Amino acid sequence: QVQPVESGGGLVQAGGSLRLSCTASIRIVSFNAMGWYRQAPGKQRELVAHITFGGWANYADSVKGRFTISRDSAKNTVYLQMDSLKPEDTAVYYCNPVPTPTPPSWGQGTQVTVSS
Repeated sequence: QVQPVESGGGLVQAGGSLRLSCTASIRIVSFNAMGWYRQAPGKQRELVAHITFGGWANYADSVKGRFTISRDSAKNTVYLQMDSLKPEDTAVYYCNPVPTPTPPSWGQGTQVTVSS
């Protein structure tokens, strides 16, 4: 199992920035892609960004141009740089392979709260 550990969340004002980190227990290059997901209260978990084995990054329309996903394979870590944050970005953020393994193994996530 992946057993990801996410960190870097916090409380920030709208327009601010945060950088999330995710360290996995299994080498991230073992997966076709690694992604950042988020789940807001009362909503389903959604994939917001992922980076493929070849280094291609893809983003949900809602974060395109504001979020940047990257990885450091030597450190087995995936990052999510979040700029120009909006209140609607408030959620718990998780990382996991894309697609998620069966059964999925989710970490605790990291809370991001954006105040208006």
